[in-house]
Amino acid sequence: MSTGAYIKRAGLKVTPQRIMVYELMMELGHSTIEDIITRVRQEHPEITVSTVYRIVESFCEAGILSKIANPDGKTLFDITPTEHPHLFVNGEVVDCPNLEWSEMLKKCLEENSLFQNLMIEKISINIIATKKL
Repeated sequence: MSTGAYIKRAGLKVTPQRIMVYELMMELGHSTIEDIITRVRQEHPEITVSTVYRIVESFCEAGILSKIANPDGKTLFDITPTEHPHLFVNGEVVDCPNLEWSEMLKKCLEENSLFQNLMIEKISINIIATKKL
């Protein structure tokens, strides 16, 4: 499926700016908003910072991108919107194979009395590691 068709299927208007941001995220995988803005404006300085923010937020709302919390406190945007664990090693982020962790944890939490009156909407697993010497 083409980028434009994917954006349209998500219910968004297809624009050259949206196509560019989505294709950039396909290349990056995970990125901060600052890095997205820098890369977009290197190629197209006429695109405003606010336009990039609006595009990224609209992609998150439409389920095209997801947000993940980086251990350094910055929000990262992820091209894979489905729930999956992330491995953070020395400033790099890698998608982990799901291994059904989210579903196992959700089931475990739902069996716990603390969560009986709650509906778990999303589980975010971040694994933080350093390389062994």
